[in-house]
Parts: sequence; structure tokens; C-alpha cells
Amino acid sequence: MDPKILIFEDNDMIRSSLKTLLVGQGYQVQVYSNPGLCPQYGCSNQKCSMDDPCFDIIISDVHMPVQSGLELLANRLELGCKVKFHALMSADWSESDLQHARELGCRVFHKPFDLRELLEWVEFCHNKLETIIA
Repeated sequence: MDPKILIFEDNDMIRSSLKTLLVGQGYQVQVYSNPGLCPQYGCSNQKCSMDDPCFDIIISDVHMPVQSGLELLANRLELGCKVKFHALMSADWSESDLQHARELGCRVFHKPFDLRELLEWVEFCHNKLETIIA
């Protein structure tokens, strides 16, 4: 089964390009311009009640309206989110943001990033998920 990927990116062109690339590779992809629009991850403070993760991979921009990618992931992990793989992307990483991303266990991408590098990481996650399920 192909991973389900959730993307938060406020830049229309990047969001559209990522969706097109990943759907073209056979992945199930949902995209939102900010976390507040996502029914599962919006500004909800409810604990995760799912036995299985609703997504396998989350890719998020760091600097977004409503809530930063770092705040979103830290909050969801604190509330018991079961998503296994997280990536954050930004063109403007501060040293404290990079440190926070590392502490959260996130893969970091620097914009502009190589789409092949992102795709390789997604494929790595896919392979890891297959070994977890097997």
C-alpha cells in the first residue's frame, strides 16, 4: 500500500508541484495552504484517538499563516499523533528552528530543494513503512 502524505505549504506553486510529483509516483496526497484548513490537523487540541495513523508522512513548510510547521508538529506529537515520518522545509532556517526540528525528529529540507532529494526521502519512508507492516 502506498503511503498517505499530508502537505502543508502556503506557496501555491510549491504545493501544486509537490502534489503533482507525488501523485504521479502513486502516492495518496492531501495538500493544504495552512494547518487551520485541515480537518484532521487544524488547530485542534484533541488527543489522537486513532489506532493507526491517518497519514504516514507529513511534509510542512515552517513559516505559514495560522500556525508554523514547527508548532503544528510539536503540538500533534504531544497529543499522540502516530504519523511515523515528518519533514519540514524552509528558505529561512534560524539555528533555533533547525535545533527544534532535529529535536522533533524531522527531516529538514532547505528551499529551494532538489525534488529528487525529497522524492528519495519519501521512497525511503515508503520502504521503512513496508518493513514495519511486514
